[in-house]
Amino acid sequence: MLVKPILKPDPSPPALPVGFDPEKHLAYQPPPKVLKMADIGYPKDTGISPFATCEAFPLFTQEAIRIMRAEVFTEEVWDNCLYLAANASGCHIRGHCPKYAKFMHDALTHPRTLKIISEIAGIDLVPVMDSEVGSILVASSPESVVQHRLANGKGDSAPGQVTNWHYDHYSFVCVVMLSDTTGMVGGETAIQLGNGSVQRVRGPDVGSATVLQGRFINHQALAAQGGRERISMVTSYRPRDPMVNDDVSLKYITRITDIPELYYQFGDYRLEILEGRIRQMRKAFRGRHDAGKSLDISALKGFLEQQIKHLEVTNEEILTLDKLKTGKQYGGGEIFRSIIKS
Repeated sequence: MLVKPILKPDPSPPALPVGFDPEKHLAYQPPPKVLKMADIGYPKDTGISPFATCEAFPLFTQEAIRIMRAEVFTEEVWDNCLYLAANASGCHIRGHCPKYAKFMHDALTHPRTLKIISEIAGIDLVPVMDSEVGSILVASSPESVVQHRLANGKGDSAPGQVTNWHYDHYSFVCVVMLSDTTGMVGGETAIQLGNGSVQRVRGPDVGSATVLQGRFINHQALAAQGGRERISMVTSYRPRDPMVNDDVSLKYITRITDIPELYYQFGDYRLEILEGRIRQMRKAFRGRHDAGKSLDISALKGFLEQQIKHLEVTNEEILTLDKLKTGKQYGGGEIFRSIIKS
């Protein structure tokens, strides 16, 4: 049983392709409020930055959003990139960047965009990998969500939530709203404070974004009420500096993505981090030796132990196919065509 996505395609979408121009397509204004880990009751050393989350802020122009929507609303994307997991409360579109959505990919990975996200987060960030650039969640009708969850043996069938309480797979996420939220009720993000209480953070308006260090904060996306279209775009980020810890988990992602491509990109970037660390360590190692200083055996062993742990985590996250709980990839072209005609 497939949940029914709520869509309102643009009747006159812009012609594609269009190149991303930060002067034309960025509309950034600083967040009105930024919360640090200490502000929400977490220890100051939680995570990899003092930053926790922020209120929504303008990021992209309306023209940029229309182009991104035009790239997503195609039969080709829905036929090849639509996923639905057993506990889904919406349709996931993943793996479309950059193959089917070059403008979206370029907008989210442009140096100007990365500088904005990094300054807000308080740490230099880069996208985790292409599979995590511009992931789309299309909200579905509450009735179909309940039916789908119950059909898959899920007891968490309340329509008031988009996700269960969870920690993200990667250090940071930036969520951009692709739908007009005028008059929308709900759609906030609930975060668990250090004392166990819950605080709601208002969701972004169309073209606006919010940033969260979600790997280290327990949170939940709340559903918007009234059966309105709600399409969010999520990009995950990791630290640019290879020496900073890259805390990661692929537990749920395998259900809503192409496994071989995911594992290729994941393995590649984790090895890239290892390569960067080894290069930096060798430079420091040889510099100390050339300066006539004796080997710091303790530091060397500590570095090696860190890399062993890095490889162990990488290996543990890559499962053989017989151990995977995968989600089905749906040929969504028929769904998309039915929505366009309705």
